Amino acid sequence: MSSSKREREYARKRHEKWLAHQAAARARRRRRQVAVGSVLGVVALVGAVALVVTTTRGGDAAPEATPTPSAEPTTTPDAREVPDAGLAEGRAWTAAVATTQGPLTFELDGAAAPQAVASFVALAQEGFFDGTDCHRLTTEGIYVLQCGDPTGTGTGGPGYSFGPIENAPADDVYPAGTVAMARTSGDAESMGSQFFLVYEDSQIPADAAGGYTVMGRITSGMDVLEGVADAGVVEGTETPATQVTIEGVEVQ
Repeated sequence: MSSSKREREYARKRHEKWLAHQAAARARRRRRQVAVGSVLGVVALVGAVALVVTTTRGGDAAPEATPTPSAEPTTTPDAREVPDAGLAEGRAWTAAVATTQGPLTFELDGAAAPQAVASFVALAQEGFFDGTDCHRLTTEGIYVLQCGDPTGTGTGGPGYSFGPIENAPADDVYPAGTVAMARTSGDAESMGSQFFLVYEDSQIPADAAGGYTVMGRITSGMDVLEGVADAGVVEGTETPATQVTIEGVEVQ
C-alpha cells in the first residue's frame, strides 16, 4: 500500500472513530434527558397530591380537601447557589412587578425574612421571573394566587431550595395582601422561587414543618389581584381563568 493510501486509510478510520464518539455522546445525552424526564414526572405526581386541611371563612366550615400553597422545587442543569441572606441587607425593599393584568408593588421585609427576600431580590435582578405565569389560583378555604414557577406547572424552581421558615404568623392567619413563600408540605427546607399572593384573609394551618414564610405585603395593585380572583379558574382545575404573566420585576 502506498504512503498516500495509508494516510487516506488512517484519516478514514480516525473520522469513523470521531463519528462513533459523537454518536455515543448523543446517546448519553438522550439517556440523561430520559432520566430527568422520569424524575420530573414523579415530582409532578407528588406535587399533585395536596395536603388536606380544614379552614374557615366567615365562620362557615370550608371543604376538607383544601390544598396548601405548595411547591416542588426541582434541580435544573443550570442550578444556582442559594443567595446569601446578607443580600437582603436587613432593610425594606420595594418590588415593582409588571404583569399582563396590571402592575403590583410589594414591600419586602429583609429584616424579618432575610433569606427569602435575598432569594427573591437575586432572582428578580437576574430576570428569572420575566415571562413566567402565575399558575395556580385557590378559591375555597384559602385564597391565594401562586406565582414564580418558570415551568408554570407547580414543579419548577431556581435549581436550589432553602429554609428554615421565617416570619410565619403565630395564629396561622395570612391577611389579604400578604406575600409569602410556597413550599412542599411538611418540608421547611423546600422553598425556592414560588411565592403566593393572598387576595382575601386566609387561615392556613401550620403543618409538621411549621407555617409559611411571610416576606412582605402588597402595597399597590390589590385591585389587579382581586380582578384575577373574581374571574375564577378554568373548570376542574386551579388554573386562573385570566392568564397572569409576570413581564418583569424591578427591586430597589
